[in-house]
Amino acid sequence: MLINNETIIKDDNELIRQKSKDVELPINDDDRQLLLDMLKYVDNSTIEEIAEKENLRPAVGISAIQLGIPKKMTAIILKDEEGNKVCEYALVNPKIISNSVEKACLANGEGCLSVVNEHEGYVYRSARVKVKAYDILQEKEIIIKADGYLAIVLQHELDHFKGVLFYDHINKTNPYYRQDNALMID
Repeated sequence: MLINNETIIKDDNELIRQKSKDVELPINDDDRQLLLDMLKYVDNSTIEEIAEKENLRPAVGISAIQLGIPKKMTAIILKDEEGNKVCEYALVNPKIISNSVEKACLANGEGCLSVVNEHEGYVYRSARVKVKAYDILQEKEIIIKADGYLAIVLQHELDHFKGVLFYDHINKTNPYYRQDNALMID
């Protein structure tokens, strides 16, 4: 599937709020290809020449529901300052199996490929999570122990499976409310 800014559904489309369903394992060829295409989008979206040519917005993750497909699949790539991959996942049926009481948020707020308008404010999430999933890159079930930025990204993507967008978590009366003892991630 060709994925670009036109194929990603936006938050004014009611599909984005639809709950995603589990994917049957072993994963079929169509779902595998979709997940690989999603991974390719995320990878290419941070390579300036390709992103400009193919009309891609920069991303660290994308979930299948953002393409109008209500399946529990997500692709995530984190890169360092030089553009080298720090981690790369193509996850099927990921779920949080434990999380910290301690909270964290991104100092500059969150963004989303499906959200065009600006939504300022802090999104508090668990500072640490443990996620169980099938990763098609490793061809096995894995457990990801994540903290900091990766923990935030995983929770953001898994929220999509419930039809939840990042701005649903922002305090409506005080968007920049500072939660006691929460980690602020730059």
